Order: sequence, then C-alpha cells, then structure tokens
Amino acid sequence: MDPTRTLVTVWAALIIATAVSVAIHLGLGAGAAAIVAVLVLAFVKVWLVGRHFMELRDAPAILRRLFDGYVVVVPVVLAGILLLS
Repeated sequence: MDPTRTLVTVWAALIIATAVSVAIHLGLGAGAAAIVAVLVLAFVKVWLVGRHFMELRDAPAILRRLFDGYVVVVPVVLAGILLLS
C-alpha cells in the first residue's frame, strides 16, 4: 500500500475510533465499563498516531518495543486503578 493511502486509512480509523468513543459515552454513560472501553480506544489511537504519524514503524527496534510496552502497560494500570478503587 502506498504511504499516502496508508496515512489516509489510519486517519479514517482515528475518526471512527473517536466516533465510537462518543457513542460509548452516550450509550453507556460514565460507568466503569464505558471508561475502560474509551481508555482502550484512546490508547489504540495513541498507538496509531505513534506508529504512522510519528513514524515509529521505521524507528530502531528498542524504541518501537518501548513505545508498544507503554501503550499496553499504561492503560492496564489505569484500568486496574479504576476497577480496584
């Protein structure tokens, strides 16, 4: 896939994820399940932006792994704090 088409596809995915986040909030309110779902979507968006718009897909392997770890660990910790409080 050519780079421009990839970026447009990622941009569209980001718009859809934002719309889904709004729909979750409107449909489920502010309960723990809705918050966790929106949190997961937010970090999927972080991953997409980092990989495609900040070009981490071409970065050294250690930097990609650190970023991927961040995108997994932070939402898990935040969701754990939310669900345990």
